[in-house]
Amino acid sequence: MKIYIISGEKSGDLHGSNLATEMYKKDNTIKLRGFGGNKMKESGVEVVKHINQLSFMGFTEVIKNLFVIKKNLDFCKDDIISFNPDKIILIDFPGFNLRIAKFAKQRGIKVYYYISPKVWAWKKNRVEQIRNYIDELIVIFPFEVDFFYKNNIRSHYFGNPLTDLLDDKIKTISSDKKIISILPGSRKQEVKKNLPVMLKLTKEFPDYNFVIASTDAMFTVCKETSIRYDVLIEKENTYSVLKSSELALVTSGTATLETALLNIPQIVCYKTDKLTYLLAKLFVKIKWISLVNIIMNKEVVKELIQDKMNTESLKSEMNLLLSDSEKIKIDYKKLKEILKSDKVSEKIAKFILT
Repeated sequence: MKIYIISGEKSGDLHGSNLATEMYKKDNTIKLRGFGGNKMKESGVEVVKHINQLSFMGFTEVIKNLFVIKKNLDFCKDDIISFNPDKIILIDFPGFNLRIAKFAKQRGIKVYYYISPKVWAWKKNRVEQIRNYIDELIVIFPFEVDFFYKNNIRSHYFGNPLTDLLDDKIKTISSDKKIISILPGSRKQEVKKNLPVMLKLTKEFPDYNFVIASTDAMFTVCKETSIRYDVLIEKENTYSVLKSSELALVTSGTATLETALLNIPQIVCYKTDKLTYLLAKLFVKIKWISLVNIIMNKEVVKELIQDKMNTESLKSEMNLLLSDSEKIKIDYKKLKEILKSDKVSEKIAKFILT
Protein backbone atom coordinates (compact mmCIF):
# COMPACT_ATOMS: atom_id res chain seq x y z
CA MET A 1 0.00 0.00 0.00
CA LYS A 2 1.23 3.51 -0.87
CA ILE A 3 0.18 6.47 1.27
CA TYR A 4 0.93 10.16 0.70
CA ILE A 5 1.08 12.35 3.84
CA ILE A 6 1.05 16.15 3.89
CA SER A 7 1.85 18.26 6.93
CA GLY A 8 2.93 21.87 6.64
CA GLU A 9 3.79 22.87 10.18
CA LYS A 10 5.84 21.74 13.18
CA SER A 11 2.90 20.28 15.11
CA GLY A 12 1.69 18.44 12.00
CA ASP A 13 5.18 17.03 11.50
CA LEU A 14 5.12 15.68 15.07
CA HIS A 15 1.72 14.02 14.73
CA GLY A 16 2.56 12.77 11.24
CA SER A 17 5.73 11.12 12.50
CA ASN A 18 3.93 9.35 15.35
CA LEU A 19 1.24 8.18 12.96
CA ALA A 20 3.85 6.93 10.47
CA THR A 21 5.65 5.02 13.24
CA GLU A 22 2.45 3.27 14.25
CA MET A 23 1.52 2.46 10.65
CA TYR A 24 4.92 0.86 10.04
CA LYS A 25 4.43 -1.25 13.18
CA LYS A 26 1.21 -2.61 11.75
CA ASP A 27 2.46 -3.05 8.17
CA ASN A 28 6.16 -2.70 7.36
CA THR A 29 5.51 -3.16 3.65
CA ILE A 30 3.71 0.17 3.20
CA LYS A 31 5.38 3.07 1.41
CA LEU A 32 4.98 6.57 2.90
CA ARG A 33 5.90 9.72 1.00
CA GLY A 34 4.95 13.37 1.21
CA PHE A 35 5.48 16.83 2.70
CA GLY A 36 6.80 17.08 6.25
CA GLY A 37 9.69 17.86 8.55
CA ASN A 38 12.59 16.19 10.29
CA LYS A 39 10.43 14.07 12.57
CA MET A 40 8.43 12.56 9.71
CA LYS A 41 11.68 11.90 7.87
CA GLU A 42 13.14 10.15 10.93
CA SER A 43 10.04 7.98 11.23
CA GLY A 44 10.52 6.62 7.70
CA VAL A 45 8.48 8.97 5.51
CA GLU A 46 10.15 9.93 2.22
CA VAL A 47 9.92 13.71 2.62
CA VAL A 48 10.00 15.46 -0.75
CA LYS A 49 9.26 18.99 0.51
CA HIS A 50 10.26 20.29 3.95
CA ILE A 51 7.85 22.25 6.17
CA ASN A 52 10.40 25.10 6.34
CA GLN A 53 9.51 25.87 2.72
CA LEU A 54 5.75 25.78 3.27
CA SER A 55 4.38 27.71 6.22
CA PHE A 56 3.41 31.39 5.96
CA MET A 57 1.37 33.04 8.69
CA GLY A 58 -0.77 36.14 8.48
CA PHE A 59 -2.46 37.90 5.58
CA THR A 60 0.55 39.95 4.51
CA GLU A 61 2.94 36.98 4.56
CA VAL A 62 0.55 34.91 2.43
CA ILE A 63 0.14 37.73 -0.11
CA LYS A 64 3.92 38.20 -0.37
CA ASN A 65 4.44 34.49 -0.99
CA LEU A 66 1.56 33.66 -3.35
CA PHE A 67 3.94 32.59 -6.11
CA VAL A 68 5.80 30.22 -3.76
CA ILE A 69 2.53 28.74 -2.48
CA LYS A 70 1.30 28.17 -6.06
CA LYS A 71 4.63 26.56 -6.96
CA ASN A 72 4.40 24.22 -3.95
CA LEU A 73 0.83 23.25 -4.83
CA ASP A 74 1.80 22.41 -8.42
CA PHE A 75 4.80 20.41 -7.23
CA CYS A 76 2.61 18.48 -4.79
CA LYS A 77 0.02 17.60 -7.43
CA ASP A 78 2.69 16.42 -9.85
CA ASP A 79 4.33 14.33 -7.14
CA ILE A 80 1.02 12.72 -6.19
CA ILE A 81 0.43 11.76 -9.81
CA SER A 82 3.93 10.29 -10.01
CA PHE A 83 3.64 8.37 -6.71
CA ASN A 84 0.05 7.23 -7.43
CA PRO A 85 -0.95 6.59 -3.79
CA ASP A 86 -3.83 4.43 -2.59
CA LYS A 87 -4.66 6.92 0.15
CA ILE A 88 -3.80 10.47 1.16
CA ILE A 89 -3.52 11.71 4.75
CA LEU A 90 -3.82 15.48 5.16
CA ILE A 91 -2.69 16.87 8.52
CA ASP A 92 -4.08 20.29 9.52
CA PHE A 93 -2.59 23.04 7.22
CA PRO A 94 -6.03 23.75 5.65
CA GLY A 95 -5.22 26.55 3.19
CA PHE A 96 -2.98 24.15 1.30
CA ASN A 97 -4.49 20.77 2.16
CA LEU A 98 -8.09 21.50 1.18
CA ARG A 99 -6.88 22.32 -2.33
CA ILE A 100 -5.04 19.01 -2.44
CA ALA A 101 -8.14 17.24 -1.08
CA LYS A 102 -10.17 18.46 -4.04
CA PHE A 103 -7.44 17.40 -6.46
CA ALA A 104 -7.11 13.93 -4.87
CA LYS A 105 -10.87 13.37 -4.73
CA GLN A 106 -11.19 14.19 -8.42
CA ARG A 107 -8.54 11.54 -9.14
CA GLY A 108 -10.39 8.90 -7.09
CA ILE A 109 -7.87 8.73 -4.24
CA LYS A 110 -9.32 8.13 -0.76
CA VAL A 111 -8.76 11.21 1.41
CA TYR A 112 -8.27 11.19 5.19
CA TYR A 113 -8.09 14.51 7.02
CA TYR A 114 -6.35 14.30 10.39
CA ILE A 115 -6.65 17.34 12.68
CA SER A 116 -9.60 19.12 11.15
CA PRO A 117 -9.53 22.70 9.88
CA LYS A 118 -10.81 24.93 12.69
CA VAL A 119 -13.99 25.87 10.84
CA TRP A 120 -15.76 26.37 14.18
CA ALA A 121 -13.51 29.43 14.65
CA TRP A 122 -13.45 30.97 11.18
CA LYS A 123 -13.90 30.29 7.47
CA LYS A 124 -17.05 28.24 7.99
CA ASN A 125 -17.39 28.16 4.20
CA ARG A 126 -14.77 25.39 4.34
CA VAL A 127 -17.42 23.06 5.79
CA GLU A 128 -18.76 22.52 2.29
CA GLN A 129 -15.27 21.64 1.03
CA ILE A 130 -14.85 19.12 3.83
CA ARG A 131 -18.20 17.55 2.99
CA ASN A 132 -17.36 17.32 -0.71
CA TYR A 133 -13.71 16.31 -0.71
CA ILE A 134 -12.94 14.44 2.55
CA ASP A 135 -13.77 10.76 2.89
CA GLU A 136 -12.80 10.35 6.55
CA LEU A 137 -12.45 13.26 8.99
CA ILE A 138 -10.43 12.66 12.17
CA VAL A 139 -10.78 15.33 14.88
CA ILE A 140 -8.75 15.86 18.05
CA PHE A 141 -11.22 17.73 20.27
CA PRO A 142 -14.47 16.17 21.57
CA PHE A 143 -16.62 19.23 20.80
CA GLU A 144 -15.70 18.99 17.11
CA VAL A 145 -17.72 15.77 16.74
CA ASP A 146 -20.92 17.63 17.66
CA PHE A 147 -20.04 20.60 15.48
CA PHE A 148 -19.57 18.48 12.37
CA TYR A 149 -22.59 16.31 13.16
CA LYS A 150 -24.74 19.46 13.15
CA ASN A 151 -23.27 20.21 9.72
CA ASN A 152 -24.12 16.73 8.39
CA ILE A 153 -20.51 15.50 8.44
CA ARG A 154 -19.46 12.34 10.25
CA SER A 155 -16.18 12.64 12.10
CA HIS A 156 -14.06 10.31 14.24
CA TYR A 157 -12.56 11.15 17.64
CA PHE A 158 -9.91 8.76 18.97
CA GLY A 159 -8.58 11.18 21.60
CA ASN A 160 -6.02 13.97 21.51
CA PRO A 161 -2.59 12.75 20.35
CA LEU A 162 -0.74 15.06 22.73
CA THR A 163 -1.88 12.89 25.64
CA ASP A 164 0.39 10.12 24.31
CA LEU A 165 3.45 12.37 24.28
CA LEU A 166 3.35 14.14 27.62
CA ASP A 167 4.22 11.58 30.27
CA ASP A 168 6.43 11.13 33.34
CA LYS A 169 9.40 10.07 31.19
CA ILE A 170 10.15 13.65 30.14
CA LYS A 171 13.42 14.78 31.74
CA THR A 172 13.94 18.18 33.32
CA ILE A 173 16.90 20.48 32.63
CA SER A 174 19.34 21.57 35.32
CA SER A 175 19.42 25.16 36.56
CA ASP A 176 20.79 27.06 39.55
CA LYS A 177 17.56 29.08 39.76
CA LYS A 178 13.89 28.43 39.14
CA ILE A 179 13.00 28.63 35.45
CA ILE A 180 10.59 30.77 33.46
CA SER A 181 10.27 29.40 29.94
CA ILE A 182 9.62 31.35 26.76
CA LEU A 183 7.93 29.71 23.77
CA PRO A 184 8.09 32.42 21.08
CA GLY A 185 6.56 30.45 18.18
CA SER A 186 7.71 28.30 15.30
CA ARG A 187 7.52 30.90 12.51
CA LYS A 188 9.95 33.74 11.84
CA GLN A 189 7.29 36.46 11.89
CA GLU A 190 5.91 35.16 15.20
CA VAL A 191 9.32 35.13 16.88
CA LYS A 192 10.26 38.60 15.65
CA LYS A 193 6.99 40.10 16.92
CA ASN A 194 6.74 38.30 20.27
CA LEU A 195 10.19 37.44 21.58
CA PRO A 196 11.52 41.04 22.03
CA VAL A 197 8.63 41.91 24.36
CA MET A 198 9.04 38.68 26.35
CA LEU A 199 12.77 39.22 26.78
CA LYS A 200 12.29 42.61 28.43
CA LEU A 201 10.85 40.77 31.43
CA THR A 202 14.15 39.05 32.19
CA LYS A 203 15.41 42.18 33.99
CA GLU A 204 12.24 42.32 36.10
CA PHE A 205 12.69 38.81 37.53
CA PRO A 206 16.37 38.44 38.48
CA ASP A 207 15.67 35.47 40.78
CA TYR A 208 14.68 33.33 37.79
CA ASN A 209 16.52 31.90 34.82
CA PHE A 210 14.73 32.50 31.53
CA VAL A 211 14.99 29.69 28.98
CA ILE A 212 13.83 29.97 25.35
CA ALA A 213 12.41 26.79 23.85
CA SER A 214 13.29 27.10 20.17
CA THR A 215 12.65 25.00 17.14
CA ASP A 216 15.66 24.03 15.05
CA ALA A 217 14.50 26.35 12.24
CA MET A 218 14.10 29.34 14.59
CA PHE A 219 17.30 28.89 16.60
CA THR A 220 19.28 31.55 14.70
CA VAL A 221 16.42 34.06 14.91
CA CYS A 222 16.06 33.44 18.66
CA LYS A 223 19.82 33.77 19.16
CA GLU A 224 20.05 37.04 17.24
CA THR A 225 17.01 38.49 19.04
CA SER A 226 18.21 37.55 22.54
CA ILE A 227 21.89 38.41 22.14
CA ARG A 228 21.69 41.30 24.67
CA TYR A 229 19.96 39.17 27.30
CA ASP A 230 21.21 36.55 29.73
CA VAL A 231 19.03 33.68 28.56
CA LEU A 232 19.59 30.05 27.66
CA ILE A 233 18.25 28.74 24.34
CA GLU A 234 17.25 25.07 24.20
CA LYS A 235 16.81 23.71 20.67
CA GLU A 236 14.14 21.05 19.98
CA ASN A 237 13.71 20.37 23.70
CA THR A 238 10.40 22.09 24.44
CA TYR A 239 8.84 19.47 26.70
CA SER A 240 11.89 19.29 28.98
CA VAL A 241 12.04 23.09 29.18
CA LEU A 242 8.35 23.30 30.03
CA LYS A 243 8.47 20.53 32.62
CA SER A 244 11.36 22.35 34.36
CA SER A 245 9.43 25.65 34.57
CA GLU A 246 7.55 27.51 37.25
CA LEU A 247 5.84 29.59 34.58
CA ALA A 248 5.70 29.76 30.78
CA LEU A 249 5.17 32.65 28.36
CA VAL A 250 3.59 31.02 25.33
CA THR A 251 2.54 32.18 21.89
CA SER A 252 -0.84 30.86 20.83
CA GLY A 253 -1.19 27.46 19.18
CA THR A 254 -0.61 23.85 20.10
CA ALA A 255 1.98 24.96 22.68
CA THR A 256 -0.76 26.34 24.94
CA LEU A 257 -2.32 22.89 25.21
CA GLU A 258 1.06 21.17 25.64
CA THR A 259 1.87 23.55 28.49
CA ALA A 260 -1.44 22.87 30.20
CA LEU A 261 -1.10 19.09 29.89
CA LEU A 262 2.31 19.37 31.56
CA ASN A 263 0.61 21.30 34.37
CA ILE A 264 2.70 24.48 33.95
CA PRO A 265 1.05 27.86 34.67
CA GLN A 266 1.14 30.02 31.56
CA ILE A 267 0.37 33.37 30.02
CA VAL A 268 -0.57 33.41 26.35
CA CYS A 269 1.17 36.26 24.53
CA TYR A 270 0.56 37.17 20.92
CA LYS A 271 1.37 40.00 18.55
CA THR A 272 1.05 40.09 14.77
CA ASP A 273 1.04 42.80 12.11
CA LYS A 274 -1.85 45.28 12.29
CA LEU A 275 -3.55 44.21 9.07
CA THR A 276 -3.62 40.53 10.04
CA TYR A 277 -4.93 41.45 13.49
CA LEU A 278 -7.73 43.63 12.10
CA LEU A 279 -8.76 40.91 9.64
CA ALA A 280 -8.73 38.31 12.42
CA LYS A 281 -10.97 40.53 14.57
CA LEU A 282 -13.35 40.79 11.65
CA PHE A 283 -13.53 37.11 10.69
CA VAL A 284 -12.65 34.98 13.72
CA LYS A 285 -15.82 34.12 15.62
CA ILE A 286 -14.49 32.81 18.95
CA LYS A 287 -13.84 34.53 22.28
CA TRP A 288 -10.33 33.17 22.83
CA ILE A 289 -7.26 32.21 20.82
CA SER A 290 -5.70 29.61 23.15
CA LEU A 291 -6.80 26.00 22.84
CA VAL A 292 -7.02 25.70 26.61
CA ASN A 293 -9.68 28.41 26.88
CA ILE A 294 -11.51 27.21 23.77
CA ILE A 295 -11.83 23.64 25.04
CA MET A 296 -12.81 24.71 28.56
CA ASN A 297 -15.10 27.43 27.19
CA LYS A 298 -13.87 29.94 29.76
CA GLU A 299 -10.76 31.96 30.56
CA VAL A 300 -8.40 29.51 32.23
CA VAL A 301 -5.19 31.14 30.99
CA LYS A 302 -4.68 34.86 30.59
CA GLU A 303 -4.43 36.02 26.99
CA LEU A 304 -2.44 39.18 26.28
CA ILE A 305 -3.11 39.97 22.64
CA GLN A 306 -1.70 42.71 20.40
CA ASP A 307 -1.54 46.03 22.33
CA LYS A 308 -2.29 44.29 25.63
CA MET A 309 0.94 42.36 25.22
CA ASN A 310 3.33 44.81 26.82
CA THR A 311 5.92 44.66 29.60
CA GLU A 312 3.66 46.23 32.22
CA SER A 313 0.76 43.80 31.66
CA LEU A 314 3.10 40.82 31.40
CA LYS A 315 4.90 41.69 34.62
CA SER A 316 1.61 42.05 36.49
CA GLU A 317 0.20 38.73 35.27
CA MET A 318 3.49 36.92 35.91
CA ASN A 319 3.57 38.13 39.52
CA LEU A 320 0.00 36.94 40.04
CA LEU A 321 0.71 33.45 38.72
CA LEU A 322 4.03 33.06 40.52
CA SER A 323 2.33 33.92 43.80
CA ASP A 324 -0.72 31.68 43.32
CA SER A 325 -1.12 29.00 40.64
CA GLU A 326 -3.62 26.75 42.43
CA LYS A 327 -6.71 27.79 40.46
CA ILE A 328 -5.12 27.30 37.05
CA LYS A 329 -3.91 23.82 38.04
CA ILE A 330 -7.42 22.83 39.16
CA ASP A 331 -8.71 23.87 35.72
CA TYR A 332 -5.86 21.96 34.04
CA LYS A 333 -7.01 18.82 35.85
CA LYS A 334 -10.52 19.25 34.43
CA LEU A 335 -9.05 19.81 30.96
CA LYS A 336 -7.15 16.52 31.16
CA GLU A 337 -10.35 14.71 32.13
CA ILE A 338 -12.09 16.10 29.03
CA LEU A 339 -9.28 14.96 26.72
CA LYS A 340 -8.48 11.72 28.53
CA SER A 341 -7.35 9.12 26.02
CA ASP A 342 -4.43 6.83 25.25
CA LYS A 343 -2.67 5.18 22.31
CA VAL A 344 -4.27 7.74 19.99
CA SER A 345 -1.78 7.46 17.10
CA GLU A 346 -2.01 3.66 17.29
CA LYS A 347 -5.82 3.77 17.03
CA ILE A 348 -5.74 6.19 14.10
CA ALA A 349 -3.12 4.09 12.27
CA LYS A 350 -5.32 1.01 12.64
CA PHE A 351 -8.33 2.95 11.35
CA ILE A 352 -6.49 4.22 8.26
CA LEU A 353 -4.90 0.87 7.38
CA THR A 354 -8.08 -1.17 7.80
